[in-house]
Amino acid sequence: MIFQDLNLNTPLLRALEDAQFSTPTTIQHRVFPIVMSGKDVCGIAQTGTGKTFGYLLPCLRQWKFDKNKDPQILILVPTRELVVQVVESVKQLTTYMSVTTVGVFGGVNINTQQLNLLEHGADVLVATPGRLFDLIMNGAFKTKMIKKLVIDEMDEMLNLGFRKQITNILELIPQKRQNLLFSATITDEVEKLMNDYFNDPVRVEAAPTGTPLENIIQSAYSVPNFNTKVNLLHALLSKDDNMTKVLIFAGTKSLADDLYERINLTFPEKVGVIHSNKEQNHRFNTVKQFKAGVYQYIIATDVMARGIDVAEVTHVINFDTPDVPENYIHRIGRTGRADKKGIAITFITPKEEVFQKAIEGLMKQPIPMLAFPEEVEISDVLTEDEKPKIRMKIIQTKVPKKEESGPAFHEKSAKNSKVNKRKNHKEVMQKKYGKPKTRGAKK
Repeated sequence: MIFQDLNLNTPLLRALEDAQFSTPTTIQHRVFPIVMSGKDVCGIAQTGTGKTFGYLLPCLRQWKFDKNKDPQILILVPTRELVVQVVESVKQLTTYMSVTTVGVFGGVNINTQQLNLLEHGADVLVATPGRLFDLIMNGAFKTKMIKKLVIDEMDEMLNLGFRKQITNILELIPQKRQNLLFSATITDEVEKLMNDYFNDPVRVEAAPTGTPLENIIQSAYSVPNFNTKVNLLHALLSKDDNMTKVLIFAGTKSLADDLYERINLTFPEKVGVIHSNKEQNHRFNTVKQFKAGVYQYIIATDVMARGIDVAEVTHVINFDTPDVPENYIHRIGRTGRADKKGIAITFITPKEEVFQKAIEGLMKQPIPMLAFPEEVEISDVLTEDEKPKIRMKIIQTKVPKKEESGPAFHEKSAKNSKVNKRKNHKEVMQKKYGKPKTRGAKK
C-alpha cells in the first residue's frame, strides 16, 4: 500500500511527497479508515511505529476551514518535548494548508501563551495536560469548537500523575466529539478512563505489546558493577566508528548527571544530557544539537527520551536495565526507524538479571548475550549502593524478671524504703554537723 491508496487530499499528498514518505506504516493505514468513519479509536502502538502521522493524517484530512479562532483538534501529550515534536509534524503536513497550529506547555510564562491564543487563535492545539487546564480556566480560548480529541502516550501521562488534569479536561470539552487514544500499553487505569469517557472505541494494534521491532539487533553484556559499566561504555564509544548518534538511557536523573560527567571527560563537546531537572531551553538545545550532529551521544531518562524523535539514531545503549519491561521496548524503538537497521545494547548487573528475565518474558525471546571484552578493565570500586550492607548485631542486656508482687511485697518494700530514707538522712546530717553527743556522757 502507498499513501495514494488512502483517501488523502492533494495538499497532504504533496506534503508527504516533499518529506519523502511514500508508504504508510501498519498503524497509519489501519487507523485511517476508522478515524474517517467517525468512530472512537484506541491505538496500541509502540515508539517508532509512526503513530503521530497515524492520527494526524485522518484528522487533518477531515479538517475544514472556519473563521472561528478556537481549536477544532486538541492533542494531549505528556512532555514539553513531545509538544514541540507534534507541532513540527503538524506544520510539516500542513505546508499547503491554511492551518494554524499552537503548542502550549508549562515552565514558560502562561500570559504569553494566553495572549497568543486569544489574539491569533489555533486550529490545532497541542498541549500538556496541566498547562491546558490552566489556560481553559483562565478563558484563553473556548472549548466548544473541539471536534476531535487525541490523547497520545496515555500510559505515560498516567504514570506521571496527570489523571486528575485529564479527567477535568474531559469534563470541560464538548461531549459530542471523536476520541482517539494512543498508548503503548493498555493498563487497568487506561481501560477505566476509556470506559468512562469514550464511546465504544475500536482497538487497532500495530504490534502486540512486547514485540521487538524487526529492524533492531539486540544484544547484552553481563557487567559486575557501575564503574565497570562506565569502562565498557567508554570502550564501545571509542572503538566503534558507526556509533554516530547514540542514545544512552540512565535509570535516574542523578545517575544521568554522574554518567555525563564521566563520559564528557573523554568526549568533550560531543555528549549532552537531558532530564526533567534541566532547564527547558537546555533540553531543547541539547536535542537540537543531537539532531544536527554536534552531539554524537545523548544521555537521557525514560520520560525525557519520549521527546527525542531522531530518525538516524544508530544505537540505543541501556546503561541501566529498565525495571519496567515495556520501557525496554520504548527505549530500543528509538533506533531502527524509517526502514534502517538499528542496534540496541543493554548492560546487565547481577541485581538487574530479574529485570532481564521480565523483559525476555514479555518479548517471548531471549536477549543475545555477548562475551565481555577482554580489553575492558573490571573495576573493584563499588558505589555506596553496591557495597554490601553490614548488619549491626544488637546486644540486648538481660532484664531480670520481676519478683511476684503481692500485698506483703508492697508492705515490705514500703517499710524498707522508709528505713533507708532515715538512714541516709542521718548520714548526711552527721557529715555536715558532726556526730551528735551521747546523752549522759561525761564532760
